[in-house]
Amino acid sequence: MKTNWFTAILGRLFWLLAICVAVGWAVGQPAWALVIGLGAYLAHTLRQTQRLQNWLHTRPGEPPPEARGLWGNIFDDIYRIQRRDQRARARLQGIIERIQTSTAALRDGVVMLDKEGHLEWWNHSAEQLLGLRAPDDSGQHVHNLLRDPRFVTYFDNGDYREPLNIPSPLRTTTWLQYNITRYGNGERLILVRDVTRLHNLEQMRKDFVANVSHELRTPLTVLVGYLETMIDADDGSHPRWTRPLVQMQQQAQRMQSLLNDLLMLSRLETANVRADEKPVRIDLMLPGIRKDALALSGDRQHQITLECSTQAPLRGLETELRSAISNLVYNAVKYTPEGSSIHVSWSRDETGARLSVTDNGPGITADHLPRLTERFYRIDSSRNSSTGGTGLGLAIVKHVMMRHQGELKITSTPGKGSTFTCLFPAERLIEESED
Repeated sequence: MKTNWFTAILGRLFWLLAICVAVGWAVGQPAWALVIGLGAYLAHTLRQTQRLQNWLHTRPGEPPPEARGLWGNIFDDIYRIQRRDQRARARLQGIIERIQTSTAALRDGVVMLDKEGHLEWWNHSAEQLLGLRAPDDSGQHVHNLLRDPRFVTYFDNGDYREPLNIPSPLRTTTWLQYNITRYGNGERLILVRDVTRLHNLEQMRKDFVANVSHELRTPLTVLVGYLETMIDADDGSHPRWTRPLVQMQQQAQRMQSLLNDLLMLSRLETANVRADEKPVRIDLMLPGIRKDALALSGDRQHQITLECSTQAPLRGLETELRSAISNLVYNAVKYTPEGSSIHVSWSRDETGARLSVTDNGPGITADHLPRLTERFYRIDSSRNSSTGGTGLGLAIVKHVMMRHQGELKITSTPGKGSTFTCLFPAERLIEESED
């Protein structure tokens, strides 16, 4: 379009000059005729330019001024662009209004923040759940309105892969779930959901498991004690009772292990106080775990090797860390054939520390890997009964790693073996100068 205008300007200027020269030759003053013609053309151009400028500054929303010739074409083109932009703006405004209307009808709270964390817009549910007030809170920073330290840490940390569940700022009996999503040029969208019912159900489940496990522990201990006494006192005079008593003892001990694991999980889920964390020497813990694993292996003669490339202590709870590492090593003994090799390594790098347990057992297919840390999940129905496992070992490991800001990674190849790796962040390591 610019090329057409430029060509038209040159064409009109050429004809104007030609006419001026012809008139000038006719009257005997070609130079003055040329000057007068150019002056008139310049005055006309300046006039139209002034009209365009006045329109842009005073009435940009109205149609451009009328004109003829080249400037008429220019104004017509501007008018067509103006109408097209108005239609596009109206269409976009309609979309925005529909989005805001539908979002306002959501039961979940929606809060839009700019890239600095200031409130730009929120729906009616956000007002009810968070106590926001329009228009007073518009432009306020989210930290000024949601002051819970857990939310502040979650918001500033920037890792929004998992939601945050905390009590409501209005009512402590109401629990809210925060999901934060980044969009646009650093803006953030907060979705707030009332999860009080789910929280209460989860709390009831935890209380039920903890209470039942605790109540069953005492009678089961009595039962196991009497069975041990009866087996030890068996003089062989009643051989038909020997096998039932041994089986009863085995099943009672298995139930006892299950209750212990359930109580451990209950403590991991409910305990939040971390003041009792101390430096833990993993390299000194591993030989004892290896000794117990060899005893568990017995006649199956597993080959268990250790490799420790660091002596740096790890800040944490020794009982929980020992439980997690023991579960990984004992699982390797239970679920690999006799004579299998198990390698346990403890090392560190610039990202943190890692403990790996590798075996050359049958391996695990990829479809089972995402669910291995679920409670009571079994790859096959007979696996736990044949090994004496409770199905809670990896769930315990997962919870211990979460409480230590770590992560459990599992890799496995059918027919070649499996590797279970505990990754600890670098801030959990204690340098020797800190001891």
